[in-house]
Amino acid sequence: MKIKLTGIFVNDPLNAHKFYTEVLEFQSLMLNEEYQLAIVVSPKDPNGTALLLEPNSNPTASNYQQEIYQQGLPAIVLGVENVQSRFTELTEKGIKFIQEPTTNDFGTQAIFDDTCGNLIQIHQD
Repeated sequence: MKIKLTGIFVNDPLNAHKFYTEVLEFQSLMLNEEYQLAIVVSPKDPNGTALLLEPNSNPTASNYQQEIYQQGLPAIVLGVENVQSRFTELTEKGIKFIQEPTTNDFGTQAIFDDTCGNLIQIHQD
């Protein structure tokens, strides 16, 4: 088995789609404005795991999203080849980082706000 699709709750799936495709440079697999759903995939692995950007309109989803955000927990972790260079690139695009690149026993990581209600961690082994 392998993970084909996983999802995160977002405040606005259409704006999230724009952010993930235009800023993070993911590829769009599906955008359904009527149902407020979007699916994106990494351009480095277009046949890999897809990410469903789904609305947080359900109170349980909204509460979950807000709680993990307030606790500073990332909703997803994105693997990158070089955290420092991606940090610089994303900062230049106006991305707000809540944690600058930090190295520990598990690698190097940084955490940013995805503008859609989530914290996202970039990680390098």
